[in-house]
Amino acid sequence: MEIRVTQKQDWLLLKQIRLAALQDTPTAFGVSYQTAAADSDAQWQVRAAGERTRFWLAFDDDRPVGLVGAGFRDPARYELIAMWVEPAARGAGVADELVAAVKARAVELGLEALFLEVAPENTRAVQFYQRHGFVFMDEWEPIDSHPHILAQSMRWSCD
Repeated sequence: MEIRVTQKQDWLLLKQIRLAALQDTPTAFGVSYQTAAADSDAQWQVRAAGERTRFWLAFDDDRPVGLVGAGFRDPARYELIAMWVEPAARGAGVADELVAAVKARAVELGLEALFLEVAPENTRAVQFYQRHGFVFMDEWEPIDSHPHILAQSMRWSCD
């Protein structure tokens, strides 16, 4: 298993796995499949280049099997986003390695904390993040793509 940060030339791989994630678990993400699929090649290239949000892909040989992203929501809030592992690769430690990559980046940046948002009903994800030291905060907001679903913030302390 290899985890690596995407580069501009990885845009098609990023697009393919992101769209697969949005089809597999559409209510887990803030963007819909239809919106992401309509993005231009140039938008995907910017995304893969990490100009705003950094993305990591997990590879099994040369095939991407998972992804995660992280970026600043505002200057004080670095967030883990877009976490997904394809069903056939789940339970093999791929998600652990992806989260470790984002945590390492948060530490490298000298941040106090790393944040994420998850629907508490997504018990598998909640248990996974809790195992990684994330704790719930009293912050809630609707998921943009599915406003009837409320996501709760979680925080991991970088120290």
